[in-house]
Amino acid sequence: MTKKIGIQVLIVGMSLATAWAIRGQFGHEQGAAWAGAIGGLALVLVSGRKDWYKKMMLVAMASAVGWGAGGMISYGMVVGYGFADNFVNAYYGLGMLFLIGGLFGLLGGGLVGLTLDSTKENRVRWGALLSEMTVGGIISYYFLIEQIGFKMTPPRSEAWAVCFGAGLAMLWFMAREKRNSAIRVAFYAMLGGGIGFSFGNFLHVLGNTWQIPFNMWNVMEYCIGICGGSGMAYGVFSSKWPKEIPRAMKWENWSALIIVVLFIPLIVYRESLTYAHIARRLENLPNIESVASTSTTMVLLVLLAMVISIFWRFKKEQFSQNDVLITFFTMLLAYTFMSYAVTGIFGGEMHLNHHLYVGNILLIFVLLRSGSWQFNYTEMDKVDLKKWFFYVLVILGVLAILAMIAISVHGDLGDRDRFPMN
Repeated sequence: MTKKIGIQVLIVGMSLATAWAIRGQFGHEQGAAWAGAIGGLALVLVSGRKDWYKKMMLVAMASAVGWGAGGMISYGMVVGYGFADNFVNAYYGLGMLFLIGGLFGLLGGGLVGLTLDSTKENRVRWGALLSEMTVGGIISYYFLIEQIGFKMTPPRSEAWAVCFGAGLAMLWFMAREKRNSAIRVAFYAMLGGGIGFSFGNFLHVLGNTWQIPFNMWNVMEYCIGICGGSGMAYGVFSSKWPKEIPRAMKWENWSALIIVVLFIPLIVYRESLTYAHIARRLENLPNIESVASTSTTMVLLVLLAMVISIFWRFKKEQFSQNDVLITFFTMLLAYTFMSYAVTGIFGGEMHLNHHLYVGNILLIFVLLRSGSWQFNYTEMDKVDLKKWFFYVLVILGVLAILAMIAISVHGDLGDRDRFPMN
């Protein structure tokens, strides 16, 4: 069946990109989970599927858990390898960031795909899946790290191996259950996340080398979001799905709602937005006690308003596209406000990248009213391993070229090597 997409993919990509860039102020699993939830809501919003509106919070939770799980991965050292002045280490850095970004997308896209593929007649056995992913993560970590000793980023955490094993277990589960559409979403989200992280690191190298006065970390974060979100959206909109997904049970919707709208934001608040955290982060600002107190108070008020408005909307039995729209923008705008607050807006500190978040949100709103920029695609549920393997090889080849360019634009930047070259 041939349909048209294009603008939908861009909207989801920009939504996750904006949220992921905001996530840069908070980091870790909870920051990634909030961003992932926003990406999931954007996906449902532009889908045009009334039956998906009914389970928007389940999709948001699946996206939050999947993209958020990757937040346990330490990648600061790997980003540094991309700044090496020799090909081996620079290529290693870009390649490992392709793997790390791919793991973000694999888990995020995979869980979203499974949520969309779960029906009354063919429910996903979530208990079995999570058990297998847990065991897969443990086995992978102890085999790759403890037994073989392959350490991507010593002396930092090697939690990437846990996500790697969990992702493989998830794919094996999907293959056994013949959930090809979910596999396609997982693959394209993985491809997008990997491309975004590695290419973002390349831009990071260029920006720092040329001394561009901008937060190049945020550029890298935006890249993984827009590429990963676009990949996830393409995987969803180009795949076959059940024509009518039954409405989620009330306890399912409310459980997901509590996790996404209450639990995740509270963890973000506890880890980054309390008085003590803000006072420590903005200690160089004058009158810091007043700034921290005002910031924390305003953050709590915005969080309270977000929770009340979304919970009130969920008193309904049926949800429309307008309900998804309001929920999506409420969570995105609240997250944007948190970013402004934690970086010192109440102390007079404002940064260009934050204004660009607002610009992105306005552009997303405009695009939602547009139906242009579409292209044809055919719905399918085929898993074409040969073609996908070819895609990966091409990307690895492109990364080799980018590594060669990167080492040619700067000299020795200090100890950035994973492998000694002397």
